[in-house]
Amino acid sequence: MLSISSLYAQPFTFKSIGLVKPFRFQIYYGAMGKGAFVQYVGQKGIIPLRIKSRSVDSTERKSGQPDMTTYVWEEVIDGQVTGSYGLVEGLRNLEDIWYLRKKDGKRFSMEYLRQETEEYDGENKYLLHGALLSFNYMNHDRLSIVYPDGVKKVFELPDFDSPSYVRNSYIADYNFDGYDDIAFSIPDAGMGVYQTYSIYLYQPATKRFEKLSESSDSRVKCYGLNNVAIDQHKKLLYSSCRGGARWWKDVYRFESGNKLVWIKSTEAKE
Repeated sequence: MLSISSLYAQPFTFKSIGLVKPFRFQIYYGAMGKGAFVQYVGQKGIIPLRIKSRSVDSTERKSGQPDMTTYVWEEVIDGQVTGSYGLVEGLRNLEDIWYLRKKDGKRFSMEYLRQETEEYDGENKYLLHGALLSFNYMNHDRLSIVYPDGVKKVFELPDFDSPSYVRNSYIADYNFDGYDDIAFSIPDAGMGVYQTYSIYLYQPATKRFEKLSESSDSRVKCYGLNNVAIDQHKKLLYSSCRGGARWWKDVYRFESGNKLVWIKSTEAKE
């Protein structure tokens, strides 16, 4: 089975330190710490986690050491903050893990329980706008979304061109409406030099995710959406790809109804 970095191999399981009756919980989270939730071992329910802060320590980068990323989340139950969680993520390890219970101010130190014996199956989950999203990085192409009202929707993600590829996931506000969306990418079916994207926009009016339709404008240089980048200030979405010996960048804006409108295409540096 393909080896995947520790960031993919979620959930992370943690155990309290120094208690007569220790407790355990699992945390899932996505890019930038978004889409996070916690589930306590022995309990069925899940608790939303709202990212409070994220900071990156790159002071050891010059000496060849990896960056250390610190996350702090707020535990939110019925709209109220009831606690907070924190950890420091390195390249292959998690440390300085803690849970703070708000009602009495008690802070619990936690240890990371690394699963050494079982191979990671590629499954992952996010909690976004109250909806539970389940997907797989490598073994299947289903995106399952269970909404707060119990409705379940299943999408089919693009398949891999090579069994050695791994799917990436992203959480960002792609259409600049103030609500985070979910996106996935896989290497292109040609040389695998860029990433092809599937974006699912959150619709606040219906409280559902819908797949973003690609532009049908014949002037675009890139088929589909590739190496997607966004400019929150200019409210533009960029798609770039390689065509022959050249790299191209398509520039889009959004119109009402989340319609993606082509503005221009330019030759881009590799």
